[in-house]
Formats: sequence, structure tokens, C-alpha cells
Amino acid sequence: MMKLLVTGAAGFIGYHLSKRLLEKGCEIVGLDNLNDYYEVSLKEDRLKRLVQYDGFTFVQASLEDRDRVEKLFEIYRPPRVIHLAAQAGVRYSLENPHAYIDSNVVGFLNILEGCRHNQVEHLIFASSSSVYGANKAQPFSVQHNVDHPVSLYAATKKANELMAHTYSSLYGLPVTGLRFFTVYGPWGRPDMAYFSFTRAILQGEPIKVFNYGKMKRDFTYIDDIVEGVVRLVDRIPEPDPHWEGTNPDPGRSYAPYRIYNIGNNKPVELMHFIRVLERALGREAEKELMPMQPGDVVETYADIDDLAGDVGFRPATGIEAGLAKFVDWYREYYG
Repeated sequence: MMKLLVTGAAGFIGYHLSKRLLEKGCEIVGLDNLNDYYEVSLKEDRLKRLVQYDGFTFVQASLEDRDRVEKLFEIYRPPRVIHLAAQAGVRYSLENPHAYIDSNVVGFLNILEGCRHNQVEHLIFASSSSVYGANKAQPFSVQHNVDHPVSLYAATKKANELMAHTYSSLYGLPVTGLRFFTVYGPWGRPDMAYFSFTRAILQGEPIKVFNYGKMKRDFTYIDDIVEGVVRLVDRIPEPDPHWEGTNPDPGRSYAPYRIYNIGNNKPVELMHFIRVLERALGREAEKELMPMQPGDVVETYADIDDLAGDVGFRPATGIEAGLAKFVDWYREYYG
């Protein structure tokens, strides 16, 4: 049985990934602080499903608690680490910036130190499509420059990539960073638009549609995200002998470090997404058209050629199938 540390195990992606790995026979040490950024009961219900597996061990602690993180690595000695825990959300970073530095920067440093001092074979960590920031070239490629973030959340994710590369370069730590694109599906995050839209529509309340609906997102179904991560667990990055500093490729390195996009590679207009959701719910939404929000971007679109070339996988779940599964889960979970 392979042992893995999965941080954010009670979170949306962390829950689905842990469940998949447990079903494959892996031993999972799940770390989460169960904070109240969104309803704790949802995180607790995810955990209840995970603790039914014999191979799952739960540790409640915060990433920024240096002593607890150090002890966790010393006790469990995980050969592989999948770091998904973070303070998420673009808009919340305007209200509570310190939470992002504490969790995403200080907390990530503690994870890197744990990996460094405990002979971790492979660290996979969650970055975000938000790092592309003010980039206009589409689709977003890991070969693009990402030096112009437009939210503090995005800046902390770019900082994670820089920190990870530094540890990979200094200490030979094999690291893979994953830029996720608008993940959705059952057991999702209530702060995400599709979730709040569903809740509002069923309650007969208006939904806020930002930038007057003129947005596109590369909506990626959770099962596709999990499949991509699982395929990368055993693909330990190696130094690229062809990398050169005179013409540096941002997605590769002379160190054992790689960056991948995981997105559906098919951006969908927000108003079309809403129409598909309305059909799945059997109700029409009352729409309140709003201007663009600070820190947001108009379009996301993932170039996934590197992912497909290295592990032979391309996300393919369309929003019709994905939203239908989400709505079925939502009706069952919330009654």
C-alpha cells in the first residue's frame, strides 16, 4: 500500500481524490483544519465518508501551525504528498488578505520543509488558473509568463510555484504543480458560482451575474481533475537536460520540477452555463446583471497539451453531464 499525505482532505478536491486513492488501496493521512470559510457541516460529512475506509487517518491541524506539521511528517513519514489545502477564493482575498498569507504562504513553507527533511519522493501541489492574471493570450499555456496576477489569491499561488521551484532546485525535491481550472461537481464548494446559483434558483432568489454575463470559464468536472492527479502521482519529474536559462521554459526546469494545466480545454460562456443549469433544475433563474468584480478575469482557457503528452489524459466531461450529476447530488444532499 502506498502511503500519501493529502492536505485539505475534507475539502472538495481533497475529498474526491482521497476517496479515489483509498479505493485503489492506498493509505491516506488526511490533514485539514475544518475552518469556517464555508459551512463546516459539509466538510464533516465528507470526512464521515472517508473515515469508513480502513486506510484513512485524519489529522486536524492548520498548515501555519509549524510544530503540528513537523510532528505529522515525523510520525507518518509519507513518501508522497499531495498538497491541496489553501485559503481559496478570489473575492474573499479582498476582505481578509492575512488569511491567504498565513495559509498559502506560511503554510506552504511548512509543507516544503516537511518534505525536505523527511525524504519525500514526490510533492504535488495545487496552483490555480488565477496565476495567468492579466494574460490575454488564449489558451493559457504553462509556457506563458505569469508575472501579472490581479488578486492576492493569485499572487499567493504564483508564490507557491516560486517557492516550490526553489526547494526543487536547492534540495532536489521532485515537485509537480497543477493549475486547476474552475472545478465543479458533487460535494463542491458553496462559495463557487454554480453552487450559489443552484441554491438561489431553487429558493426563488435572483442570481448575480458579473460582467453582465460576458465571461467564459473552462469548467472542469471533478472526476477529470482527480483522474489527472492520480495519473501524475507516479510520474516523478526529472531535470530537463534541454532547459536553458537564455530561453527559459516556465513549465519545465533544470531542477526536478514541472507545471501542468488541468482544465476542460473548452471554455463555456457564463450565460450558456446558466441555461444548462436551469434545464437541469427545471427552473428559470432571475438574473441580476452586475459589473465586473475586482480581481476577476474575463476568460479562462487551458492548454493541456503537456498533460496529454506526458500522461495521456484530456478532461472530457461536458457541462451537460457534469451539471446533471451535481444537481442530482444537491437535491439528495439538501433534500
